[in-house]
Amino acid sequence: MRKGSASLQVVLFFLFLSTILFLPEISGAYAPQVDFSQKPRQWERSRTYDARHYLIKLNLDVEGKAFQGEAVLTLSSLRPDLKIIELDAEDYRVEKVNDEWGRPLSFKQTDKKLLIELSRPYNVSEVFSITVFYKSDDQAHKTTNKKGLRFFEATAEHPMLVASDSWPDGVHHWFPCYDFPNDKVTNEIIASVKEPYKVASNGRLVSVTKNEREQTVTYHWVQDKPHSTYLIFLAAAPYEIIRDHYQNIPINYWVFPQHARDALRSYEKTPKMMEFFIKTFGTPYPWDKYDQISVPLGGGAESTSATAMTYAIIHDEKAEKDFSSIGIVSHELAHQWWGDLITLRSWEHAWVNEGFATYSDYLYYEYDRGPEEGAINLLGKKNAYLREARNRYIRPIVTDHYDAPQDLFDAHSYRKGACVLHMLRFILGDQNFFKVLKEFLHRYSFQPVDTHDFMKTVKEVTGENLDWFFEQWVFKPGHPVFEICSKWDEEKKTLGLIIKQVQDTSRGTPIFKMPVLIGIRGSKSLDKGSIKGDKDDEVIYKIWITERENYYEFHLTAKPRLVRFDRGNYLLKEWTFPKSMEELLYQAQHDDVIGRMWAVQQLEKFADKPGVLKTVQNIARNDGFWAVRKTAVETIGSWKNTKFISFLKDKCKDKHSQVRAAALKALGDLAQPTLAGFFQECFKRDDSYVAQAEALRALGKTGDKNQADFLRKAAALPSYRNIIKNAALEALRQLGIEQ
Repeated sequence: MRKGSASLQVVLFFLFLSTILFLPEISGAYAPQVDFSQKPRQWERSRTYDARHYLIKLNLDVEGKAFQGEAVLTLSSLRPDLKIIELDAEDYRVEKVNDEWGRPLSFKQTDKKLLIELSRPYNVSEVFSITVFYKSDDQAHKTTNKKGLRFFEATAEHPMLVASDSWPDGVHHWFPCYDFPNDKVTNEIIASVKEPYKVASNGRLVSVTKNEREQTVTYHWVQDKPHSTYLIFLAAAPYEIIRDHYQNIPINYWVFPQHARDALRSYEKTPKMMEFFIKTFGTPYPWDKYDQISVPLGGGAESTSATAMTYAIIHDEKAEKDFSSIGIVSHELAHQWWGDLITLRSWEHAWVNEGFATYSDYLYYEYDRGPEEGAINLLGKKNAYLREARNRYIRPIVTDHYDAPQDLFDAHSYRKGACVLHMLRFILGDQNFFKVLKEFLHRYSFQPVDTHDFMKTVKEVTGENLDWFFEQWVFKPGHPVFEICSKWDEEKKTLGLIIKQVQDTSRGTPIFKMPVLIGIRGSKSLDKGSIKGDKDDEVIYKIWITERENYYEFHLTAKPRLVRFDRGNYLLKEWTFPKSMEELLYQAQHDDVIGRMWAVQQLEKFADKPGVLKTVQNIARNDGFWAVRKTAVETIGSWKNTKFISFLKDKCKDKHSQVRAAALKALGDLAQPTLAGFFQECFKRDDSYVAQAEALRALGKTGDKNQADFLRKAAALPSYRNIIKNAALEALRQLGIEQ
């Protein structure tokens, strides 16, 4: 879901996920800039009526940045004597209000509300309609353009258009309504606009009617299944519509004409994603169709059956290797279940929308790219949360302390929420976990939900009371920070493992209770209850951490070559685990992808050991997975020694662009003017924007001002999201040259 100024972070997270590896080990002591406990407390809104149906008629003047509206609202009373109703209404002028018989009603409009006196009191469950006639406020829509229907001037990237900016509470800026997610409605949009504009909206398209005399066209859309108000969407632009389908479900891509040639590169996997989610969630796709509609807004907004998607995800063929769109496309599609079919009851439960959709995009990424790429994807999510925890704040995932709903659409709701679901899956097992997801969707379809509804579903489907799990991971802030050490007793043939939790608990972070897998390689177990691992020489223990300090003892036939804490990488954690050089060398060559990367990074402190240098170089050359090779290159780069120039130059030819970019960065950090020609050569031959950009930045680090002309020419080259231009300008700044 798009979220204000942070919306671009969502896009960048998916686009640059492959560049995120490990954060430095830290102590768990934070200096947060934001204290959520000091924010005002917010509550779910109370209602005096139930909104049943909204019929919105709009005449759109895109060039004039104006609209006229007629909203027919069908409501039912929740009070025994409902005489006055209050609607959210802002940034337009209400001209009159009629009852269902066309009789005028008294009303009062304030800055944010519309108060209407009904013709008579209505009893509980009694249904009635009112019609509000209104027109856009010239000042609001021509100057502030802050919410509601946003009018965009034509640019090189997009034509003139209008698009609704409804999330999270912007719908009432373009029609009067009850604007809070705990009420679900059906709706119709009847919008007229000049040709060649086309109008996109929710639900099914009932009709398209041309008005020859007025030279306009009217689109009639019907969304006949209930959804929350903020999910109502409208856009009008001279779109080209690329038609697709999954079985009998229409799937369409509404794109700006200049992007039509490249659009399928970003969207073509949508039918495959839909099939995957239907099977994974055990729930049919719930809507009449699925459209993805280009808008000049950041990120995506998963409006029901009609995702508003930033046009910036459409890219040329060269960008595909570094900027695949499957993350954001699958995330927004997953919202059609998580956020649209079921929807957060109130904003403090944002993770029910965002954590579930973020975990879903991980599930698809793993399915599409394989388990190793999936592991890197999940690691990126963990680190995105940890960066926010380290640099900004920690808060409970579910909190009713916030200034505005946007506060809660952060890495806690998205990435930590996804990681919490992954840990829940580990505890429940795959069969029970996906049974819970299916039942949760079935039980609460077309309803608002909260975290307790999910907790109840877990109990009733599995019989497991996991209140303790949700209490520590969802309703309390923070995460565990472990200090781990192991000791081998040769005489007793025992491995002692001490696990301490050292996180700061002064601001509510608990001492965590959790299971964890300990993988041991190179020895056989003498204990009952150990599990045979995937490798011939591996045994696995499942232990429970329950205290601030825990001690475990394992009986083995010989000293193990590798002790792996959190085998399988299930826990959201920070940790230190001092190991010998010999164990790290073994782990760097024999563990899973995450373990190999971690071990290679830990070997950085053994730079003076010849065996380490040889092994890390060999890993950088030969490891079968790009992220491990990249980590090895970064480790060598951290040693900042010119004796590695030849090796790093060779790695600038690696088959993976991320490894090449890491090698170019490492070479650039050496600040050698003699490498300028090499960097120019790399820029000219590489077929990756990311690697080319790193070559330009490396040029800026040489200190050679003779590179100015080359950099200026590079800055003039077109590239996806102006990556080349921005890198060239950065390099010129590094050289101290005016641009």
